[in-house]
Formats: sequence, C-alpha cells, structure tokens
Amino acid sequence: MLCIGLLLGWYGPVWLDMTWQNDSPAVSLAAPPDMLTATFGLCHSGGGINCVVDGDTFWFQGTKYRIADIDTPETHGPRCPAEAALGAQATRRLQSLMNAGAFSLERGERDTDRYGRSLRIVTRSGESIGGMLVAEGLAREWDGARHPWC
Repeated sequence: MLCIGLLLGWYGPVWLDMTWQNDSPAVSLAAPPDMLTATFGLCHSGGGINCVVDGDTFWFQGTKYRIADIDTPETHGPRCPAEAALGAQATRRLQSLMNAGAFSLERGERDTDRYGRSLRIVTRSGESIGGMLVAEGLAREWDGARHPWC
C-alpha cells in the first residue's frame, strides 16, 4: 500500500495533467467572430449613421471611420477625371463589401487621424476588406503618405 501511495504521489500529478490536456477542447487561434452589421447607404453630405463617404471612409453608428490599411482615389476634389472615376468605383465597391455581412473593426497603430476619424482595419472572417480593395485595383496599401492617382 505504501508503494502505491508513493507512486500516486510521484506520478499522479503528471497523469492528471496528461488526462486534462487530452480532454480539453482545442484552443482556437481564429479571428474573433464578426459581430457588427448595418445597412450602408452612400453619404451625400455631412455626417451619417451608416453610410459610405468614399472608398476608404464610412460612418457607422454615428462614428466616422477611416480604413487604416489602405488609400483610395479621392472623390471629393479629385485631381483628374481618371481619379474621380476610380474613386467612384471604389466607393461603390466599399458600400457593397460593407453590406455583404457582419464585420469587425480592429485597432491599428493609431486610434484617430488628424481629421478626428477613427482609424480601423475592417475585416470579415479575418480577411481585410481594405486588402480586398487593393487586390481589385481600387486601393493601395497605406504606407503613411498619399500618392497621386493621376
């Protein structure tokens, strides 16, 4: 009996730890679930509740957001007709993507930009919506500076 007690005292914690590890569910490293959703229109002027301003800016629940990981052509004060056309296309595509289902807003390096807009990376199922616009040729990855579209 003394030998069994010594064995349990010596090996028992290891056996329990092995059993606990094998019975526990796998740890998920997936992105948090997308919980945010709205129906987005187009902003025509001023602020908004849920609307898209341009290809990288939108209003959601009364807060103005700038997509932190991209830059899109200007629609308000474009420098040439080509920029205006691409900007309009990026705006419509962002509206479509924002209306395609639930999404998440992730903080980046900074919380706001110099215009007071909240800077966020917009994701769906862990994929950047800004990255989708870049892949479609409607945006550029943000490198900290604006570059001409004309």
